[in-house]
Amino acid sequence: MGAIYPDLAGKVVIVTGGAGGIGEAITRSFIAQKAKVGFLDIDVVRGERLAAELGADARFVKCDLTDIPALKAAIQTVRDAFGPIDVLINNAAHDERHATLEVTEDYWDGRMAVNLKHQFFAAQAVLPDMQATGKGAIVNMGSTSWVIGQGGMPAYTASKSAVIGLTRSLARDFGEFGVRVNAIAPGWIMTERQLELWVTPETEKSIYENQCLKRRLVPDDIARVAVFMSSDEAGAITNQHYIVDGGWN
Repeated sequence: MGAIYPDLAGKVVIVTGGAGGIGEAITRSFIAQKAKVGFLDIDVVRGERLAAELGADARFVKCDLTDIPALKAAIQTVRDAFGPIDVLINNAAHDERHATLEVTEDYWDGRMAVNLKHQFFAAQAVLPDMQATGKGAIVNMGSTSWVIGQGGMPAYTASKSAVIGLTRSLARDFGEFGVRVNAIAPGWIMTERQLELWVTPETEKSIYENQCLKRRLVPDDIARVAVFMSSDEAGAITNQHYIVDGGWN
């Protein structure tokens, strides 16, 4: 259990990609804050299982985030269940590796849709709620992949670098309404998926050579920052890109 922020109790939170990995850790962390959490995900099995475990203050909504009308409908489902949205965590993404010379136009557009486009339209859907209350927090999930110049995934790194531009634009436009918009850039977080697909003993050795901290970074490391950024304790923080990578950068 991390720090408790009393102002988050009763707040209505949306977490995209909230059924697994970093998103699951964020969903659990907001429930621990006694918030009401609507989490969107395409994985029905994991989503329904997590909602059953977390109880009445958690609402799972199946959603393909690349389908913008479905995304807007999912957000409305959460609003109907819990009330106006106070916090949005744009977490969902897909870091599929791909070779530059094999990328097609359709593949590129698909990567932008899953990693960037939905962040804008989710924010657009909740901003009127925040304007009406004169307060709100949006946290967009970026990545350090583009910062370190990682290869083998150009569409992903391009989309994640664009998260910073989106964050800064929204922070400027909506700050006058009391809405704060920040980005978190995780380093190499040891989710179940990462451990299954990408992490080998050689890879992990290389990670520790680059990190100042010689330990695994885990989803809760990101969730703690997301919760803090959404709380009144971060009330003067907006327009920022916060790196959580164990000191790699």
